[in-house]
Amino acid sequence: MKLSNIAVQLYTLRDYCKNEADLEQTLRKVKDMGYEAVQVSGIGPIAPETVKQLADAAGLRICATHVSFESLLDDFENSVQKHKLWNCAYVGIGGIPEEYRSSGDGYAEFARKASEVGKRLKEHDLQFIYHNHQFEYQKYDGRTGMDILREESDPSAFGFELDTYWVHVGGVNPVEAIHQVKGRMGVIHLKDLEIIDREQVFAEIGEGNLNFKAIIEACRETGVEWYVVEQDVCRRDPFESLAISLRNLKQYI
Repeated sequence: MKLSNIAVQLYTLRDYCKNEADLEQTLRKVKDMGYEAVQVSGIGPIAPETVKQLADAAGLRICATHVSFESLLDDFENSVQKHKLWNCAYVGIGGIPEEYRSSGDGYAEFARKASEVGKRLKEHDLQFIYHNHQFEYQKYDGRTGMDILREESDPSAFGFELDTYWVHVGGVNPVEAIHQVKGRMGVIHLKDLEIIDREQVFAEIGEGNLNFKAIIEACRETGVEWYVVEQDVCRRDPFESLAISLRNLKQYI
């Protein structure tokens, strides 16, 4: 992991990315913190060309996205054009659509459909990646949803973007999960977890209970390219939370 490979997931700052003026200010703050890249997700209805201009002006790369699976099915060419404009190779979705979640067969059907989309993306030198939550760890006839996604998808076309917090909540050691997708994960979401008043809550990297020394080492061993910091809910100013996470991550560089 290098400083240049650590990015901010803009979903963390979604309340500060609703329009062009806010996004411009937010990107400059992210750069001033010391980050050198962002993942585009949760921003307002801002033209892709404008997003590119603002990122370039702030000196930030766009390393990955989260888009809807529907947009990849129904508006494939525009999705490709947007990612090409942003020089962004990783096309992510934030989770399996609701209609596939209720059964193992649904997960398998999604794995096949997403693999076909991934094959089409690869023709444009783009990589489909899947971001998990905890619900993928429900079991169906002895296999978790994540097992099914991993086993029923095309390894060359269906990539992963594991979220360390949600993997842990799902009952799996993030280090083990990272090794399970070796060669299939170029982007990871780094997110910590702590317990407050007997409740699990999101935490800044290094302030919670996850073993990030082991997590980062597993990422190195498996060829992860981008380390994306995300915090769904912050108990302090989210810019301060992101600064704390970066400060704590620097010990692993």
